[in-house]
Amino acid sequence: MGKGAVVVASGRASSGVYEDTTGPLLVEALTRWGFETADPVVVPDGEPVGDAIRAALDAGADVVLTTGGTGINPTDRTPEVTRPLLDRELPGVAEALRAAGVAKGVPTAMLSRGLAGVSGRAIVLNLPGSRGGVKDAIEVLADVVPHAVDQLRGGDHERTEP
Repeated sequence: MGKGAVVVASGRASSGVYEDTTGPLLVEALTRWGFETADPVVVPDGEPVGDAIRAALDAGADVVLTTGGTGINPTDRTPEVTRPLLDRELPGVAEALRAAGVAKGVPTAMLSRGLAGVSGRAIVLNLPGSRGGVKDAIEVLADVVPHAVDQLRGGDHERTEP
């Protein structure tokens, strides 16, 4: 179907304090959805996230999933470095991700400031940094991401006639 990329925003994981476990979940999901996806890129919060997203886009990614940096901690800057890279936002996707977390009994999911949007001919989605939040996001996005990429390539909506 195309090329995927995963960017993990984590100061602690990027400095080796602990091993990230969210990026591999996203690589596995993208691969299952038909996207050729390399290992996750793990970078500190802030500008390095924007640089990694830009590098993935420049390398031809059709979909870039980020994890982490979407909360309200002072170091959480993923939305701020993502927004300038987007041509159009997809607010319904970001809202669906937050709503899924709340519906699963995680009220703090509403604090996520993650963005979703289109950059050129690619989809860029900010996901939460928790393993549970990533798993919830994968469920929400399983049918949406392949369809969105198809739409960006000019695909038509499937029509079902009565």
